[in-house]
Amino acid sequence: MDKLAVVAIGGNSLIKDKNKIGLMDQLATVKETCASIAELVEKGWNVAITHGNGPQVGFLIRRAELAVGELPPIPLEFAVADTQGAIGYMIQQSLMNEFQRRGIKRQAVTVVTQVVVDKSDPAFQNPTKPIGGFMTKEEAERHVKEDGWTVVEDAGRGWRRVVPSPEPQRIVESEAIKDLIAKGYIVICVGGGGIPVIEKDGKLEGIAAVIDKDYASSLLARQIAADALVISTGVNKVAINFGKPNQKEIDRMTVAEAEAYKAAGHFPPGNMGPKIEAIIRYLKNGGKEGIITLPVQIAAALEGTSGTRIVP
Repeated sequence: MDKLAVVAIGGNSLIKDKNKIGLMDQLATVKETCASIAELVEKGWNVAITHGNGPQVGFLIRRAELAVGELPPIPLEFAVADTQGAIGYMIQQSLMNEFQRRGIKRQAVTVVTQVVVDKSDPAFQNPTKPIGGFMTKEEAERHVKEDGWTVVEDAGRGWRRVVPSPEPQRIVESEAIKDLIAKGYIVICVGGGGIPVIEKDGKLEGIAAVIDKDYASSLLARQIAADALVISTGVNKVAINFGKPNQKEIDRMTVAEAEAYKAAGHFPPGNMGPKIEAIIRYLKNGGKEGIITLPVQIAAALEGTSGTRIVP
C-alpha cells in the first residue's frame, strides 16, 4: 500500500502579498502548492490535506460586521465551515486540474469536518485568539453587552474580539476520511482546525472557538496512522536564534532536540511553537517523521532534499 502523508497548508501561506488578498489571488497561490502535492501523488504517496483559515475567517467576519443592520451576524463556527468549503474548493479544483495535466487518475474530495472539544477546556475561561477587525471602545462594549463577546485592547490599535482556542479531542469524520483514502481519494479535511463542536446530551453542538490547525492536523495524522506529517509554512527550514546574527537553519533534529530548543525559547508560541509541538505530539504517539517546509517544497522535503525533518 502507498505511504500516507498528512500535508498541512497554512492559511497565511495562501496570501503571499498583503496587497493581493482576493479569492482569485489566493487561488493562484493554491495552484502553486497543488503542483507540489500532485508531484507527491505522482511519486506514490497517498495524501490527506489540511489547511488553515485564519485570514479568511477574519475577512468573512469583517464582511459580516460591515453588513450589520442589513444581514444577521455569522456565528464563528459557521464562518469556519464556510471557509472550509471555499478553501477546499480551491484546493480540490487546482489538484484535479494538475492531475489531469500530469495524467494522474485520481480524484480529490473535500470533507466538511467537525472536531470535538471539551467545554471544560481552560481555554474557554481565558480566550486569547483575536478574530475580526478592530473596533472602537464603544463598539466593543456594545458587543460585550448584546452578544456576550470577550474583547481586548490591542496595543493601542483598537479593540478586538478574542475567542477560545481549545485542544482538539476527536475528529468526528475520521472513519469516513480513512475510508475515502483507502479507496484512493485525495482528501481535503480538518480545514481551519475543524469546526469546533461539543458533545451535549449525546448530540453535537457548534461552539464559538478556533482550533489550532497544526494541533488538529497532528491529531488527524495519529487517527489515520499517517507515515508522515508535513506542515508547510512561510520558511523552508526551521531555525534557531531566528532573526539574529547567529541564526542557524536545521536540516534534521530528534524529538528530544526539538523539545530542548523549544524550552530554550527558540520556537515562540505565536510562530513556530505550535508547529513544532504538533509534530512532537505526532511522533510521540507512533508517528514516523515530521517535516516543516515551504508549500512549493513539499515533494522535495519528503524526498529529503529540502525542509527540516524531525524524527523520533
